[in-house]
Amino acid sequence: MTGIWLPVENYLKRAILGVQEYSVLTAKAIRSIFARPFYWRDTLQQMDIIGVGSLGIVLLTGLFTGMVLALQSSVEMRRFGATIYIGRLVGASAVRELGPVLTALMVAGRVGAGMAAQLGSMKVTEQIDALNVLGTDPIKKLVTPRLLAALIMLPILTVITDTVAIFGGMLIAVVKLDLTADLYLRSVWETLAQSGFMFRVIPRDVFGGLLKPFFFGGIIAMTGCYFGLQTRGGTEGVGVSTTRAVVTASILILAVDYFLTQLLISFLFQS
Repeated sequence: MTGIWLPVENYLKRAILGVQEYSVLTAKAIRSIFARPFYWRDTLQQMDIIGVGSLGIVLLTGLFTGMVLALQSSVEMRRFGATIYIGRLVGASAVRELGPVLTALMVAGRVGAGMAAQLGSMKVTEQIDALNVLGTDPIKKLVTPRLLAALIMLPILTVITDTVAIFGGMLIAVVKLDLTADLYLRSVWETLAQSGFMFRVIPRDVFGGLLKPFFFGGIIAMTGCYFGLQTRGGTEGVGVSTTRAVVTASILILAVDYFLTQLLISFLFQS
């Protein structure tokens, strides 16, 4: 029996050790945000890579998501003569759920893989060891700018996705369903306003939709950096780390999305 359980025990130990190392790296990166020196140039560069570089895929994702959502919904809603409510469905779905999650998954596939590959290449070529020799903290120099940039840019990209998704739904509503743009947009606003307002300024749906990508950005950055810094075995190890980073980040995004949704429902919509 001992021989049977030994592989399971070793796997659990490695998993627990990985969670510990991931948590320690995250804590160090967050602490380094508030400590000197500040690598603002590196942060701005990463903001350009994450934000501007992901703009194209975000625009396409938002546009076709909104169009498909409106098109599929119209099939059922037309049976009940409820096509005038297409704006409500598209607006609520995009802002609450599809916008944040799809944006995070797209960015994780593009940026998370890039972070893991770049840091993994630096690891196997001993560039990170060289930073330590020169007295530069690799976490503060390499990880913190990526984390800070992701925390800033993911909510902005999500707003763009939501806006384009609503616009894509409006195209279908106007062209296919013979609705007016004014009626559609008024329906979108009504469903957002009905959720109530935070601080009498921002609708609760919008607030929840912007809170999620803040966490998703942290997951993408830290997962990519963690697997990049854990790279072993030369160029083959870089490929393995890249794959693990994307898969792990995607799973974490979906899991964290559920728990965040549960918390938002409990604290925002039942208070």
